[in-house]
Amino acid sequence: MLQQGSQDDYVISTGETHSVREFLQEAFAYVNLKWEDYVEIDSRYFRPAEVDLFLGDCSKAKQKLGWQPQVTFKQLVALMVEFDLKVLRLDPSAIDS
Repeated sequence: MLQQGSQDDYVISTGETHSVREFLQEAFAYVNLKWEDYVEIDSRYFRPAEVDLFLGDCSKAKQKLGWQPQVTFKQLVALMVEFDLKVLRLDPSAIDS
């Protein structure tokens, strides 16, 4: 991106779509917990006009930069959880299920 001849905007994404529920399932499973035991859903925070689908289109980055995603959804969630655990100074194996 930075070596291009002119400025441009690029979307960097997996090109996949996942629900918040899928994210919660993956993140909590990483530390052997059930998300339902810790997350409360409050309909007051739903958007009035909920969007059915969010999907990043990284085709421009692929075409112009030859870029390809190298991290899967599961790997990305693991990286995020690992970072949070480091910030909290917790070892994932120390958390009881």
